[in-house]
Parts: sequence; structure tokens; C-alpha cells
Amino acid sequence: MRIMFLIIFSAFFVTNQVYLQELKVGDAAPNFKLPYATKDTIDQNGIQLSDLIGKKIIVIAFYPADWSPGCTNQMCSFRDDFEFFNDINAEVLAISGDYVWSHHNWAKSQNYQFKLLSDHNHKVAELYNSYNSDRGFNKRTVFIIDKNGKIAYIDWKYSTTDDSSLKKLKSKLNDITK
Repeated sequence: MRIMFLIIFSAFFVTNQVYLQELKVGDAAPNFKLPYATKDTIDQNGIQLSDLIGKKIIVIAFYPADWSPGCTNQMCSFRDDFEFFNDINAEVLAISGDYVWSHHNWAKSQNYQFKLLSDHNHKVAELYNSYNSDRGFNKRTVFIIDKNGKIAYIDWKYSTTDDSSLKKLKSKLNDITK
């Protein structure tokens, strides 16, 4: 009985240790496919990260919820700097647990030019260590995925109270595209 307990405990511990490891710069970006909405459309078939690798630099922005003040500030800053992202051939993928219908209405109301991905079960946020299970929402984290599919930048605590996080993100994107 004791041996069985140790085997089960060891398997649980090893499995959870792997799961809890934080991603780091240089790691391969975990692939995913999620439905999304824009201000113009809803696509239930979704977008797959691997389909973008090699074509664009990808900015993945996890955020807690549509319509909230902090998230609106964050997404509006991406909207207002959309020309910058477009000029450097970067694709912004914003991810929360909200449904695509909420994303679509929010994108229309705020005139967002990028995709809002629906990770309702938070499986992708968990892959990226960007889910707060205590609160039931995504953490506000931002990743840059380079054209080789590697994580080039991580901001584990993206700030919406000022533009410091946005400036760091844009600086890193400029470095990558040089």
C-alpha cells in the first residue's frame, strides 16, 4: 500500500512540476488554436499559432476580461499604436476567457483592428502560465513570439497604469525587427 502511494504521489508531483514550470525567453511557444472575433467578424474555426509562425512576429496579450477599465486601457493602447505593429509586420493576438460574442461587440465598440481570441476554458492561458486559478481570470501577461516560433520576450506583469510596459514591448519589437 505504501509503495502504491509513493508511486502515485511521485507521478502527481512530477506531472505538476512540469506543468508549473514557467516559460522563458528562448523556449518554443506552445501551439494552440482558438476561435476569435474582430470588429467585423466571428470565426468559430479559429486561428492556429503555428499557421502564423514564420510569417509575422506575434504579440500574445493575455488579459482578464472584456469591457473592464484596465483591459480597455491595454487594448486601446494596442489599437492606438496599431500602425506601429502593422509597420513591423507584427500580429497582435489578445486572449481572454470571454466568449467570441463579447469580443465581437467589444471590438466594434472600441474599433479594435486585431483579433480577440476566446480561451473560455483557459487551457491556453494555463499553457502560458497566464491563468490565475484563484481569481478565475487570465493574468495580464504579454509575450513576443519571433518568426522561428521562439519566445523572444515576456512581460509577466504588464501594466496598464502607465505606458511603461507598452514602451518596453515596442522597444523589444524594434530590436527584433532590426
